[in-house]
Amino acid sequence: MYLNLLDKIGDWNPQLLREIKGRLKGFNLIFAFAISLIAQLGLALYHLGQYPHNKYAMNGSYCNLSKGYQKQIESVYKLIDNTQRQINFYNSKQNYDLTKLQDFKAQLKSLEAQQQQLNNYLYQQPCPVAEINFQMWWRDHWEYIFITLCIVFIYILLVAGTYLLVNNLAQEEKRGTLNFIRLSPQPETSILTGKILGVPIVIYLVILLAIPLHIWSGISARVNISYIFSFYIVLATSCFFFYSATLLFGLMSNRFSGFQPWLASGAVLIFLLNTMQFAFNSEGLHTTAAWLRLLSPFDMLKYMFPNLLNRSNPSLLAETQFFYIPLGKNIFTFTGLHLLNYGVGCYWIWQALGRRFRNPNATLLSKAQSYLLVAGSQVIFWGFTLQYTKNYCPAYRQYKPINCYYDLNYQIGQNFFWIVFFNFVILTCLFMILSPHRQQVQDWARYRHQQTSSSDTFSQKSVWRDLIWHDKSPVIVSVGLSLIIITLPLLVWIILAPALNIHHNSAIDWVNKIGRLKAILGVAMFITIAMIYATIVQRILLLKTSKRVFFASMILGALMLTPPSLFGLLYIRPEENAVLWLFSNFPWAALEYSATTTVFMSLLAEFTVLALLNVHLTNQVKLAGESATKALLAGR
Repeated sequence: MYLNLLDKIGDWNPQLLREIKGRLKGFNLIFAFAISLIAQLGLALYHLGQYPHNKYAMNGSYCNLSKGYQKQIESVYKLIDNTQRQINFYNSKQNYDLTKLQDFKAQLKSLEAQQQQLNNYLYQQPCPVAEINFQMWWRDHWEYIFITLCIVFIYILLVAGTYLLVNNLAQEEKRGTLNFIRLSPQPETSILTGKILGVPIVIYLVILLAIPLHIWSGISARVNISYIFSFYIVLATSCFFFYSATLLFGLMSNRFSGFQPWLASGAVLIFLLNTMQFAFNSEGLHTTAAWLRLLSPFDMLKYMFPNLLNRSNPSLLAETQFFYIPLGKNIFTFTGLHLLNYGVGCYWIWQALGRRFRNPNATLLSKAQSYLLVAGSQVIFWGFTLQYTKNYCPAYRQYKPINCYYDLNYQIGQNFFWIVFFNFVILTCLFMILSPHRQQVQDWARYRHQQTSSSDTFSQKSVWRDLIWHDKSPVIVSVGLSLIIITLPLLVWIILAPALNIHHNSAIDWVNKIGRLKAILGVAMFITIAMIYATIVQRILLLKTSKRVFFASMILGALMLTPPSLFGLLYIRPEENAVLWLFSNFPWAALEYSATTTVFMSLLAEFTVLALLNVHLTNQVKLAGESATKALLAGR
């Protein structure tokens, strides 16, 4: 039967069969059983060690008498406080009364003795066994066991599984077997799926052995069975997402040698630790960064156990929205939101895996895919930004906000940093993975004429079509189109912001100070500066030196960081030297202090620089595309 099962697995996925045969050996099986059972036994014994007995403290949370004694102590404390006030009153010069003073002192002494007696009962006497709420103790401790296992599952599967996958790819690369796998007739989806299912199979076995205790503890803690299986679905999907990202990292980072597994698993561990803190300590997901938090299963755990930590307000998770669509109302829609978020990420990761697995030198995405990625990212960013919540509070009373209402401009303004930051990261990553090197540009320039006719008009159209869609063409036009896609929603908001300010508050004062026209010109300046940087980097990548990637990275970093750092060191402020700031990569800092004509002329100057750089780049591309014979005849 076992052999028949292996044969069926081999017919379905030969790579999975290879991984299973290499890992499901006697020692590994014994190790998995031992680790899982010992961990479960240790967890159970730890909680059983806290089982209430005949010496359980009276002030314990499971003693039924505890609250009664605490109320008595509180009432006695109030009487002591009132008596002390009376003593102070009759002990003053104006109201001195020796008789009443002695009576109140005697009363105070009696109350203090009563308080001491109650404290002795509460803190020194054991709770009668008959008064211990064993039912509540069992329910709470089953809940603690369930939550503990949930957290352990997350960390073991994601961190340890990531380490094993990257380590496996590194070992395959070191032994030279990865190239043989690439040459196999199996589709890359089958090979990589076999890796995901087979490499961490010992970890799967450890977790699988703990599932019965996990389900039993959840049922005993009165957790809805739909919650339990929703958690399993989210956890399985998160494993697929992180494992897919891990495979992509392993295929890209062969230069790190033996450090790859530690780097990948360490990054996942840091991500999980941070998202766990955010999930347990923050109130809700009313932010653009919600998509990033939803990549971790901890928000699902918080949704299932809203009272896990008393410091936060768990009810706000139920108010999670996407383009004002309430997706946190119940467990099914909240689970669906997680799955949708993971699904989008997995789609793009597998697009990159499909291109990179067979050809290690291929770009992760094509230009057409990059446009779709940028557009889809804007949908996600703005979808989580546009959530209805009473976010604007014009007044406070006793440090508490009052008369709060929803303001769209304020909501966008609060998330503006995240929108810019995430788009900056996406744009930088796309620029790095899409920029072709010298040989690729040379091939494109040399053989492009084979795809065009002799007509100049058609040839010009073909050039623009290649610049937009062809992967080996320079990336300048592609960067410009991506920037337009990114800035289009921001431009729409800047134009409509005054009309959306129906409450006439201060949420868009910065737009009013700058002016909508200058704000639009500032966006155009940002696009132009970004394209200037892209042109410079693309020109560096055409150099013949083997260190062109290093030089391009260093120059790009210098262009981005030097102007603001230099201005800060020299105390060059935008209100005093606005023109200098207009030519930096932070032009919006000087828009408020510049005239519209100055901003327009600065934009025109930057556009001229961009045009000259692209003319130079075009000449270099033509030069690189010349054949060796033509270069020889030209005397070069």
